[in-house]
Amino acid sequence: MKFKTLFFDYIQIVLGCFISALGLTMFLVPNKVAAGGVSGLATVMHYLFKWPVGWTMLALNIPLFFAGVVFLGKGFGIKTLVGGLLFSIFTEITADFPVLTQDLMLSTVYGGIILGLGMGIVFKVRGSTGGTDLASMILNRFIPSISVGQGILIVDFFVIILSGIAFNWELAMYAWIALFISSKVIDLIQEGFNYAKAVYIISVKSEEISKKILTEMERGVTLLEAKGGYTSHNKYVLLCVITRLEVSKLKNIVYQLDPQAFVIVHDVHEVLGEGFSYKDS
Repeated sequence: MKFKTLFFDYIQIVLGCFISALGLTMFLVPNKVAAGGVSGLATVMHYLFKWPVGWTMLALNIPLFFAGVVFLGKGFGIKTLVGGLLFSIFTEITADFPVLTQDLMLSTVYGGIILGLGMGIVFKVRGSTGGTDLASMILNRFIPSISVGQGILIVDFFVIILSGIAFNWELAMYAWIALFISSKVIDLIQEGFNYAKAVYIISVKSEEISKKILTEMERGVTLLEAKGGYTSHNKYVLLCVITRLEVSKLKNIVYQLDPQAFVIVHDVHEVLGEGFSYKDS
């Protein structure tokens, strides 16, 4: 089972790296949109010195990888090495693929989406393509006050500023848009498409509300023991996870039984279990 899981993880890393490469070579690089990271820096170098993007990415990643081994240990994984190599190789293989649009906004949006989709697939199996995230981990090792997330933002910021100096500031603004889009797509792939709502209900009629949710909505309810901070009275907080389409029905049930109930609704992602979806272990 472990070998099978590992095999499919590497298949996804290969697929993700290939998709990410397409985002670069068919949209971002031809239109000089350097959306941060090592790929963005390689894009700038490509236009300044005519260096091939893929091999430049590899040349930048190799010292980062060895620095990672020295300062972070071998624990950050062979997947980082594989991802970095594949991303660079696929970028060179697809370098002559047709450029689908010369429109800056279209190339920014679609390039950001495709790049983020590929990266999200790689990250979902705990892989990496090296570059910005590896550099940020090394920076965090020396300056602990700078988190990995902040480090990524700092590196991307300087790369995009460099693209503004090398190209023009309008292209740098497009690069920020591509970076924002790709980060949102990565989050979407990481968190899953199975959006739902988690509802917390605080009411003096928690038992009646619970029974009605169970019978009328056929949704499970969890009773959490709690104590009021002001009154010090013991009470139950109901927790129920529902689909977005069921929010109105649930609120109607609650307010019919207790108009004074306190209801908190917030987004949840990738809900696993009865009534939603399951994931193989």
